Amino acid sequence: MGNYRNFKLVVYFVAGGVQHTTQEELEKDLAFFERYMRLDKVYLEPYRDIFADEDKFLMCKAVLEKHGIEVSGGITTTFSAKEDEEKKQRLFNTFCYNDEKMVNRLKTVSAFLGRHCSEFIIDDFYFTNCTCKKCREGRDAFNAAHGITDGSWQAYRLDLMQRISKEAMIAPAKQANPDCSITIKYPNWAESYQETGYNPKEQRTIFDNLYTGTETRDPVTTDQHLPRYLSYSLMTYFENMWPGHNGGGWFDPFDMHITEHYLEQAYLTAFAKPKEMMMFCFQALRDTMNVPALGFQLDKLDAVLDHCGNPIGIPCYLPDNCQGEDNIQDFLGMVGLPVVCTPYFPAESPCLLLTRSSACDQEIVDKLETYVADGGRALVTHGFLQATMDRGIQRMTSIRFEGRKVIADDYLVEQLPTRMYGRTYPHGAKPIHIAVPEMRNNSTWSLIKTRVGQENFGMLLRDTYGKGEMLTLAVPDAFSDLYHLPEDVLTRIRAAFPVGGVYLEAGSRISLFPYDNDAMIVYPYVDDGVQPSIIRIHVQGQVKALALPIAKRELAPLYTTETKTVFEWRIQPGRYDLFKILR
Repeated sequence: MGNYRNFKLVVYFVAGGVQHTTQEELEKDLAFFERYMRLDKVYLEPYRDIFADEDKFLMCKAVLEKHGIEVSGGITTTFSAKEDEEKKQRLFNTFCYNDEKMVNRLKTVSAFLGRHCSEFIIDDFYFTNCTCKKCREGRDAFNAAHGITDGSWQAYRLDLMQRISKEAMIAPAKQANPDCSITIKYPNWAESYQETGYNPKEQRTIFDNLYTGTETRDPVTTDQHLPRYLSYSLMTYFENMWPGHNGGGWFDPFDMHITEHYLEQAYLTAFAKPKEMMMFCFQALRDTMNVPALGFQLDKLDAVLDHCGNPIGIPCYLPDNCQGEDNIQDFLGMVGLPVVCTPYFPAESPCLLLTRSSACDQEIVDKLETYVADGGRALVTHGFLQATMDRGIQRMTSIRFEGRKVIADDYLVEQLPTRMYGRTYPHGAKPIHIAVPEMRNNSTWSLIKTRVGQENFGMLLRDTYGKGEMLTLAVPDAFSDLYHLPEDVLTRIRAAFPVGGVYLEAGSRISLFPYDNDAMIVYPYVDDGVQPSIIRIHVQGQVKALALPIAKRELAPLYTTETKTVFEWRIQPGRYDLFKILR
């Protein structure tokens, strides 16, 4: 693989750094990185707003290669406002692809990269938000030709970026070097791709590879309110989308106030078994504590991955160009449901997760009905039900929505397999706002209820259908309020959908990462209110022990029943633990 057994360690080097560094400075900066980690590869960028001098680019390339580092190219499609004579309003200085000067620049840089590199990657500014006169005219002409009457941008931009990719990015590079491999990197805001022209469905037919943005940033102070679980789930989405062509995960130190939050991006990217782990960027990381902190963890992650097979989980179906309950699957991942994502309906999986985004597939109700009737187990959000009420979902459930909501912090949990009498009445950490699914008793049954005064309202509801069952989860209006649900509530949800025969009895903000070889990683996040605590790991069937391969010891069962074996373990926020089931 490279300097590490399970992944290549790579770093991105921006055009401003290429233009302004000297050989002496570059040697000094490389010495800093090499003190703490072993770089396999650098993506060297000649263009980002500025076009670095060719001799500067070649000097950097030569120095890196002298250090035994592989060099590939990179490009960021931003155009300096100083050069834009028309002063178009463009967020982040992204290109206007109806501007001849900008398109010609793209062709020039692509040809440059083709001449000098056998491979290059496109940073995730490869989209358009321009609304200039030419762009509006292009949208209107496209919409008129395709019968689109709502004035929307989506279809036009998807078509525009596909054409530009072929003509102005791929063609010039391949003309300069037919063997040049071109990778498109997709950003972390997957629910918004189609609005600005990102089009994985079609772009995967013309590019050689793709790359995954696993940056999660601070969810409170940035617009990108992304749960940290996304660093894992988005990797699984793209790996399942185009197996073998996901080049790796790309994370950065921006908008991070806590060092562990930077490191968690790397941990979760690694847990997804990437080909490459990309640090962005050389200039932002040099002479910072992030480098020694991450370097300390890389060999530990490598040792853990030695024991891990392929990631498995509850497949969340996210069809191409979908949008709905943004990132709800990642909030569920943050509370212990092992979710993986796919753009294909997982008809062969024993269980699946559907959200409002899944309802963008117009045939989803028919697919779900066949799946459940044949014996599948589906977990659906109430947003999914709301989005499909006009498409026949009523034939599978008595649940309806009349617009009622409640504010609750008391719960009733039924059939909890971790308690002697199977029913508990836990109290939550704070009140949550939640929709009321109206349902008919004895047609649909509630496994978890919210309680307000002398009423209770279904939160996790069960419908049997044919040979299978569908469970509906009413999620809080603020998805992060899932973190404030009591342990018994979260455990009951997890117990309904074990993966690899395993589920956790624990509080929130802890993730389970199972693999297809009986290995699993447990990770509690560094977050407010998350403390060292005792958790229980439930394994279906009677097993001998849980091995801890890194510690070279075994964990004996706490207790066993006819159907499961239970283990107890003390977790520490920020520490990932590897276990392997010994049968």
